[in-house]
Amino acid sequence: MSEKLLRQLSIAVGNKLKERAAWVTCAESCTGGWVAKTLTDIAGSSAYFDRGFVTYSNQAKHDLLGVKENTLANYGAVSENVVQEMALGALREANADFAIAISGIAGPDGGCAKKPVGTVWFAFATHEGLVVANKQFFEGDRDAVRLQATVFALQTLLDDFL
Repeated sequence: MSEKLLRQLSIAVGNKLKERAAWVTCAESCTGGWVAKTLTDIAGSSAYFDRGFVTYSNQAKHDLLGVKENTLANYGAVSENVVQEMALGALREANADFAIAISGIAGPDGGCAKKPVGTVWFAFATHEGLVVANKQFFEGDRDAVRLQATVFALQTLLDDFL
């Protein structure tokens, strides 16, 4: 995977969003804004991307996206429940048509038996009320996990929602 693939995906996503006159936002944790960066690398992206959220800490997830404190306490930041709330919060706060949320363990630390390094949860939400969560496991070092997560997010948005 390379910068070329990210660029191709970003162009394809942008073209589909422009065709629909739709807006996308993202709520990112382990990817640290890589999805937003990839989308905004394309000239003219202001036609479909207004804002994104990097919510690395639990407090940021709560403060900026409205993720409930009891959801974070009961399930942990890397969970289906949390990414669903992240996606819905981003959708609401950005007044967008589509939202991508990502929370995972990129490593090298932070993993455990139930949630090993490379575990990444995604949620995709639409303004029509659809929310879909998906868990993936990615191999490699921190950069590899984050890159794969960014590619997966954009590819899934393109293939399944646009």
